[in-house]
Amino acid sequence: MKKMILLFSHKLTPEQITDAKSSFGVEEFLLLDDDLQNIWSNVPADLEDVVEYLQPVRDFLIENMNEDDVVLVQGDFGATCAIASFVKSLSGVTVYATTKRNVVEKESDGKIVKTSIFEHVRFRKF
Repeated sequence: MKKMILLFSHKLTPEQITDAKSSFGVEEFLLLDDDLQNIWSNVPADLEDVVEYLQPVRDFLIENMNEDDVVLVQGDFGATCAIASFVKSLSGVTVYATTKRNVVEKESDGKIVKTSIFEHVRFRKF
């Protein structure tokens, strides 16, 4: 059963779920547990190198990822690059989500309020 492992800090939208299933044949979605999610979402800015810090995430991938599984990787730039490379070394497929931003302007009490609405477009391979 092909799965998508989620290494990012948001919830998938219904459109993203549909896209993952239709574009990659994903049948299962695997979330990080709270401890790993905390590691992924809070990469310390003062670290010179993130490799050692991310070891628990790499261990999780080794234990849970099969060849050709899809890993959605978005977050700290250095962590994202390191993990995307690691996933590829395990013969996984790394992707990130692309969005289209629509800006809506409304007048409220004499002020202009801008709201950005992000819509999923597709997953793009690294």
